[in-house]
Amino acid sequence: MRNNSVPWLWTLTALFAVRVSGQALQYWAPLPFLPAFDEFQGSRLPYGILLVTQLLILGLMARTTWRIQFRRLTPRNSTGRLLWWAGWVYLAGSVARLAAGLAMPGAHPWFRAWIPAVFHLVLAGFVLLVACHHLRASPPAGKQMGST
Repeated sequence: MRNNSVPWLWTLTALFAVRVSGQALQYWAPLPFLPAFDEFQGSRLPYGILLVTQLLILGLMARTTWRIQFRRLTPRNSTGRLLWWAGWVYLAGSVARLAAGLAMPGAHPWFRAWIPAVFHLVLAGFVLLVACHHLRASPPAGKQMGST
């Protein structure tokens, strides 16, 4: 069975890597054609902590995608359901953040930091695709291997 989500998972991983790389470039060797470093920053988290967190997320995304691609991730219905709900809550919060920033010109800068907000959509999409993998590939509850 071919998994059509794998190219999308790699694409979302690559998009997040571009975001992390762009911010790092603007921190250490600013380029005039990229947005300013502060436009990448969506929180008051010190950049060192943010970068380590982003690299961990990126590693987890790459590892998860690789495991799905090479059928090394055991699909679990319960994991799929949990990720499905978490992904939709995350997506709804990310869309609400973007909508608030667009609808209220005087909104707090956190709402107007569009680069981090857009990339939260990327991460939410990744979570939802992994959820789909678990739900699509796992046997229905009560139909586990060996049961009659």
